Amino acid sequence: MIRNLVGFLTVLMTALLCAQSAYAQLTVQTLNIESDEGAALLERLREGGLVMYIRHADTTGQQCDTYNYSAGREGQRNISPTGHEQAAELGERIEALEIPIAEPILTGPVYRARDTAELAFGVDRVSVTDSLLADDYARGRLDWVLSEHRRLFSESVAKGENRVLVGHRTPAQMIFGSVLSGTSLPEAGVLVLEPRGSEGSELLGVLEIVPAINGGNPSCQFG
Repeated sequence: MIRNLVGFLTVLMTALLCAQSAYAQLTVQTLNIESDEGAALLERLREGGLVMYIRHADTTGQQCDTYNYSAGREGQRNISPTGHEQAAELGERIEALEIPIAEPILTGPVYRARDTAELAFGVDRVSVTDSLLADDYARGRLDWVLSEHRRLFSESVAKGENRVLVGHRTPAQMIFGSVLSGTSLPEAGVLVLEPRGSEGSELLGVLEIVPAINGGNPSCQFG
């Protein structure tokens, strides 16, 4: 009797956790700052204490990564000319919206992320770190890179400022799962997180501060 009850409770708890996870996935969405939900999230950012994880700017028409590590920028998929403008506009909009940010702004070394950060916020305010590497460039350090993403997502941030990270979509997808699949984190989109320390972080939504270009997920060009 007791064994059956324990089994039933175990199944029930599993079902509740799955339902909670599914509900969380359904409630995470890309929010325009003009919408009610987007405006509410913007107000939270103005209070500070959150993490802004920015995906690099537009890469429409650019070559795919060749992963020729000695080629530097020439071997990478870079942001497009329009992406340069988009990144600069993103920085201007963040300032105009009075979103307080902590310095330095952190970015990965892959150029599409680094360029986005430096164009948006200025070279002097940006620090480059391998902690925000793109997954395909992590090589044998992917577990460490994902661990570093989780750390930067979860460490507390002082009220009155927000931690700004500029990186890539796939590491965030690996951490948060299918909720970030498809167009849910477009290029130049801002993933907003509430750090929870040892409990990780809560995904509050994706904020579209500047318009996505070509759907926000363009294909790269081979050859």
